[in-house]
Amino acid sequence: MNALRQRLAGWFGAETEAATGALPVRLGGRGSFAATSPTPAQVKGFDQPLVWVTVALLLWGLVMVYSASIAMPDNPKFALYAHTHFLTRHVVSLLVAFVAALIAFQIPLATWEKYAPWLFVLSLVLLIAVLVPFIGRGVNGARRWISLGIMNFQPSELAKFAVLLYAADYMVRKMDVKERFFRAVLPMGVAVAIIGLLLLAEPDMGAFMVIAVIAMGILFLGGVNARMFFLIATILVLLFALVIATSEWRRERIFAYLNPWDEKLTLGKGYQLSHSLIAIGRGEIFGVGLGGSVEKLHWLPEAHTDFLLAVIGEEFGLVGVVIVIGLFLWLTRRIMHIGRQAIALDRVFAGLVAQGVGIWMGFQAFINMGVNLGALPTKGLTLPLMSYGGSAILLNLISIAVVLRVDYENRQLMHGGRV
Repeated sequence: MNALRQRLAGWFGAETEAATGALPVRLGGRGSFAATSPTPAQVKGFDQPLVWVTVALLLWGLVMVYSASIAMPDNPKFALYAHTHFLTRHVVSLLVAFVAALIAFQIPLATWEKYAPWLFVLSLVLLIAVLVPFIGRGVNGARRWISLGIMNFQPSELAKFAVLLYAADYMVRKMDVKERFFRAVLPMGVAVAIIGLLLLAEPDMGAFMVIAVIAMGILFLGGVNARMFFLIATILVLLFALVIATSEWRRERIFAYLNPWDEKLTLGKGYQLSHSLIAIGRGEIFGVGLGGSVEKLHWLPEAHTDFLLAVIGEEFGLVGVVIVIGLFLWLTRRIMHIGRQAIALDRVFAGLVAQGVGIWMGFQAFINMGVNLGALPTKGLTLPLMSYGGSAILLNLISIAVVLRVDYENRQLMHGGRV
């Protein structure tokens, strides 16, 4: 198990420590690594490549949200909306998220660690509140939002961030008993189970899957005993299988995934998937051009949210899809670099938080892409940083800002400063 952790850390992180025992550090934000030395080096205050890749994904997402939603007012359901309705709301979400991210960057990791349990409690309260009549807002049979006027807030997005911080804080506090199941792992498992029950009541199984993977990833990277880890993983797999088996509409989604072209399913649970595949097929290698998508013209539901990648595939072709995959792969790997660097500096909480964000972004992007490409059953998960959705954009940017703060504090320590 330790060998597996080392291989994962080697792939996501930098080279291993040099023979001299010096720590691997990134200088100048250019991705190069060198050993620490008494000679001061000039470094930038934050990881600029990470910022620019994030900005690229945000701007591309903004363009694609406009492209995917511009024809929606032609549908009687959205007849009262302007053609720029979703674009305007997305721009407002980006501005609010940008301000929140700037504030989050100013907060030291020690403060996040101090208030992690309280943020977890807040997320629980909001997940309960969303189920209360006249507070929670339902859409298409799911009650997942709380109306805030300028935007609809989705507590499950906050829950992802809160569980991430709480799990990292929990592993630091339980580091001395992580070999004992009932004292180390069981309490964390109960906390995630409570979150899961509240999410399944909405229902939002996709968010529960992401939260479970974040918690499991942090437990794994935090050094939990191998037998405990595989025991928990097995329990989770059986739990998800049971939830699917006992829900008729979830079983139908699985059947639709296995054969989306079945005439009984194509107009039912397989409708979105079949039209997503048609959109990507129409794009071929280079796409039909920006704005040229046909599937977004009332054929593909949720084209600006869950199935944004299908529109990208139709308008930019295989090339566009590969570029998006490459950007998310780079983003995830960079974030994991920063986390490993923090752990090398004996900043375990900061390192686990950064790696947790990497797991979150990478896993959710993987699920969304897999759904759009027909490789995974349909799940209500957006593409991070790109899809329409105020709550998701807000928490995504706050999480990236926290990772940048981890990197900023790493640089301070490397050059003799204090956090």
